[in-house]
Amino acid sequence: MKKLTFILLSIVFSFSVSAQKPVIPDTLTAGQKRVDEVMKLIDGNYTEAPDMDKMSTEAINAMLRALDPHSVYIAAKDVQRANEGLQGNFEGVGISFQIISDTIVVQSVIDGGPSEKVGIEIGDKLLRIDGEAATGDSINNNFVFKRLRGKKGTTVVLDVLRQGSVYTFHIVRDKVPIYSIDTYFMANDSVGYIRLIRFARTSADEFRKAVKSLKKQGMRSMILDLRGNTGGYLDIACQLANEFLERGQLIVYQEGRRTPRHNYNANGHGNWKKGRLVVLIDEGSASASEIVSGAIQDWDRGTIVGRRSFGKGLVQRMFELKDGGQLRLTTARYYTPSGRCIQRPYDDGSDAYRQDVNNRYRHGELVNADSIHFADSLRYRTAHGRTVYGGGGIMPDVFVPMDTMRLSDYYISLRGKGLLNTFPQHWADAHRKQAEVKTFDLYLKNYDTFKLDSLLTAEALEKGVVRDAEKEASQPERTAHSDRYLRLMLKAQVARSLFGIDYYYKVMKEVDDGYQRALDILSK
Repeated sequence: MKKLTFILLSIVFSFSVSAQKPVIPDTLTAGQKRVDEVMKLIDGNYTEAPDMDKMSTEAINAMLRALDPHSVYIAAKDVQRANEGLQGNFEGVGISFQIISDTIVVQSVIDGGPSEKVGIEIGDKLLRIDGEAATGDSINNNFVFKRLRGKKGTTVVLDVLRQGSVYTFHIVRDKVPIYSIDTYFMANDSVGYIRLIRFARTSADEFRKAVKSLKKQGMRSMILDLRGNTGGYLDIACQLANEFLERGQLIVYQEGRRTPRHNYNANGHGNWKKGRLVVLIDEGSASASEIVSGAIQDWDRGTIVGRRSFGKGLVQRMFELKDGGQLRLTTARYYTPSGRCIQRPYDDGSDAYRQDVNNRYRHGELVNADSIHFADSLRYRTAHGRTVYGGGGIMPDVFVPMDTMRLSDYYISLRGKGLLNTFPQHWADAHRKQAEVKTFDLYLKNYDTFKLDSLLTAEALEKGVVRDAEKEASQPERTAHSDRYLRLMLKAQVARSLFGIDYYYKVMKEVDDGYQRALDILSK
């Protein structure tokens, strides 16, 4: 449930490309005059000196909440951090990390980044940053960000623990790319798989590079995974959809009270206009993900597989404020080629709106497609005459229910103790130099000899995690299913610690129902 809530709180909005200075009207409305009058009265008469900056921020946020859930104000001090994920780069050292047992552990090293150049490796533990201790209870993500990120050209000194020895690295901060595609590989001899996690400035270029590589490996069919992709730039979504559509085909159009209708059409220069295509979506796929999947569905270009998407059909324009802040204001709605606006209703307030996915879970929608009902007024037709619906996300052509049996009480207890993170990391640290795990293929070949399941069970007992034999015996199917998932998760987590995030997905695909359904469709 926490994961579903996090999905809602981490939505990245679809932005139009242009940013404009706000236009101040010559005449104020009665409401605007009233707000100005109250602010002046407070400033001139309040018993203590009021914090006008804080008040104005609160007032702006309150005004935006009265509009819709996606119009937001960003203070000047937060603008850079807010835009990093969409700009495609930031200035820092170029690692991703995880805090395990109060220790910062390097999870991946970005190709071409400053850390790779000096020899930082996956599994390194950060002991000190510029001489300051980097372990203990006070360590959190903000602690790391503040010390590792910084202006290009500045130097940070890291003391790193590796295989029992301490090494010191002097890293010169630089521009570090933020990749939109976290993995791509051949699923079999003819099917390529691409996982796109955001629509940032570099996304279309990354996609073309992945397609080019997979074509060389024999790709004739594609699985595009947009699950959990909460969106990004509108124009980048159009560039990606353009890769699949013929010249002149409508991708999306936007229209608003002061925004005349504007069509975005394919130019016919895409690199995957003919190959077979399956797009994976779920309740975490929003905005730009829905533009792409909606266009593909409306033109019957591919098969949409998964669960109903989030339902965000509003477009925000970015306005630069005089103090350096930004206003991301909803100026239009977007519509798929068939005329669908997939925006969910938000009249009940932002709290209800943000709890929608949790409500879907409680109502059974995530496990049963028959629980989803659309009004006839929301019915539309695709290019080939199939029925599709608007007003609440993209409904997939092929429904894949959420797997609710994989999380047994034992699995949840292991996760609660942090063992599913700490145990794989510790084992990988102790064995990463051994010949048996020198490559991913060797790791897979030798995996059974490591007996990691038994080792995890033993460590779990030491931590007080005990299986409820009686309860598990009463739920044999659920227990067996969860145990299989646990074994694959353990195998995948160790692979990630040894080789990087790509290899996590290469292992977990065995228990990925959406992925397996997509393969099944493309094999027919």
